Amino acid sequence: MKATEANLLQFLKKSPQFVIPIYQRTYSWTDSECRQLWDDILLAGSSDDVSAHFVGSVVYIEKGLYQVSSQSPMLVIDGQQRLTTVTLLLEALARLLGDTEPVDGYSAKKIRSYYLLNPLEDGDREYKLLLTQTDKDSLIAIVQQKELPPNHSLRIAQNFEFFEERISQLGPDLAVLCKGLNKLVIVDVALNRDQDNPQLIFESMNST
Repeated sequence: MKATEANLLQFLKKSPQFVIPIYQRTYSWTDSECRQLWDDILLAGSSDDVSAHFVGSVVYIEKGLYQVSSQSPMLVIDGQQRLTTVTLLLEALARLLGDTEPVDGYSAKKIRSYYLLNPLEDGDREYKLLLTQTDKDSLIAIVQQKELPPNHSLRIAQNFEFFEERISQLGPDLAVLCKGLNKLVIVDVALNRDQDNPQLIFESMNST
């Protein structure tokens, strides 16, 4: 196991793909958690005294010990809720920005190319984050800007609408949101497949 501090957006940018294992629960964050994250991001973005905002850990497993070192998908042991919520927020922001770029790196094209998609890949490999069960098709539809499937995830749909509404309420000045997103920090925890059992670690983390 190797743990390091990482900027969340740079972590997403470097990562080829995160996959949620089938044994994990589905996406479950409610309006309350989304509102707390939103408030924290705006607070960080509006204050020069806040250099970073810690949002938790992302624990994943890959073939080697070194983080984000291969192009193979990484299984997420802990961090699904944060990764999914930030993905929804970024897509909502991309839709509102269009071709405008209030802060360097924040246009619709750049957000999707850096943090949501692998533009040169096809099929499932195109997406930075693959969820499980009904969550998977729901998130893909949102990132593709398509209509949600009939049997879609209510949490995914409701939380995406939450961020769309909040972003539209900010008006034309979205710099504070972009600056806040730039300050999100995680603990990047890479497990070693030769030494760590991902399902046992997942069960242990969720029982303590």
